[in-house]
Parts: sequence; C-alpha cells; structure tokens
Amino acid sequence: MKLYGYFRSSASYRVRIALNLKALEYEYVPVHLIKDGGEQKGAAYSKLNPMQQVPLLELEHEGRTVRLTQSVAILEYLEESHPEPALMPEDPVMRAQVRRAVEIVNSGVQPLQNLSLLDYVKSKGDDPQAFARAANEKGLRALEALTAEVGGNFLVAGGLSLADVCFVPQM
Repeated sequence: MKLYGYFRSSASYRVRIALNLKALEYEYVPVHLIKDGGEQKGAAYSKLNPMQQVPLLELEHEGRTVRLTQSVAILEYLEESHPEPALMPEDPVMRAQVRRAVEIVNSGVQPLQNLSLLDYVKSKGDDPQAFARAANEKGLRALEALTAEVGGNFLVAGGLSLADVCFVPQM
C-alpha cells in the first residue's frame, strides 16, 4: 500500500494512525500542500486524485490498482478489510455513536479549518483565525457533550475507536 499525504493534514494523520494501529505496512508518499503553490495541484497528482486532496491510499485489489480517497472512506475500508484490532464497537448503537463523533470532526470541524476555506474567508475581509476558532470551539463542545453521554476513557465507551482516531489529529 501507498499513502499519499501531507505531514500537517489531520485527515492524513487519521489514516496513518489507523494503519499503524492495525500494524499494516505502507509506503508514505509526501504531497506538500503549500510548496510551489501545492503539489496536489500538479498534473501527476491530479491524475491520481482529481479532487487534489490528501490522503489517498493506493492498494492492490484482485489484481488491479485501487485508489481510495477521503479519510473516512479509507478508515472504513481499513476497518472492514483488516478487522483486528477493531476500531468500531460491536453494538450497533455504539457504532452509531462512533460515527456521530467521526462526523462531528470530519464534517463539522476539520473542513472549516482547511487552508483553501480560510484563504477564501480572508479574501472576503473576515478574520480566518476567528472563523476557524469558532468552528473548533463548537465542535469541541459537541464532542464534550457526546462524551458526557456515552464516553468513558475514550470518546465512546468500550475502547479506542475511529472516533478517537479522528479526534486526536484535530487536537
């Protein structure tokens, strides 16, 4: 497997955590999102991932090369194809709680802090740091409420899960 990522990308970090927890070997291919205007915008990487984002996990499946993008889709693939150690609880309600936490981070916090969005906010004359801070605070309050409801030593009771895998890089 090859993981294309950026060292400061929380989405790439999530995938690295899961690969390491599952003790899966992979080659890391750095894609610098800032240098020279962003390597992800170059023709070679754009051909691999037309969204020009990281992470991208490249693997062999049934004799062909498969490229998976979007961190949650990659995490779900890793969980389904390499179920040990499990990063999702067996109970369906607790699985839903893990997905709830994952989505708070994945769609309610992290994308609101992406460089492209913050550059856009700045171009409109607003304060990008204040915008990002407000998104982060709202998301952290939601995670705190979720953990008070169903947590324990981890975001969701029962052990380390994809919720924690997504949460740690966000912090």
